[in-house]
Amino acid sequence: MSDRPLSLPKLMLAIALGLWLGFVAIVLTTWLASRYLFPQALAPVAQAVQQWGTPAAAVAPEPPNRMFEQYQQNLQKQEQQQALDQARNNARNLSNPKCQFWLQQDQNAPTEKSRANVLQFCD
Repeated sequence: MSDRPLSLPKLMLAIALGLWLGFVAIVLTTWLASRYLFPQALAPVAQAVQQWGTPAAAVAPEPPNRMFEQYQQNLQKQEQQQALDQARNNARNLSNPKCQFWLQQDQNAPTEKSRANVLQFCD
């Protein structure tokens, strides 16, 4: 061999390459050991990866969530309140005694029954 020393860039490159190959060797060894020594530990991970790779079949629609149901209830309450306001403000209802009675009932003690009767007897 020659007595010529390695230059600094070649020495740095050789060290970096050695470190990188050592890292790759450690990772591969660990992966192989875990695969053959502990196959049951990786089964859930393998199943998840397999499911992730396959396209999903037709998924059943989820039931409406609680927030959507609450939104629908709020809409119904708003519609009912608008109908009650219209019944109170309609001049034709002044001559209707049943409507006046249920409007008064709903104003004094609002219940589902009084609201339903206001909507039934008032225009």
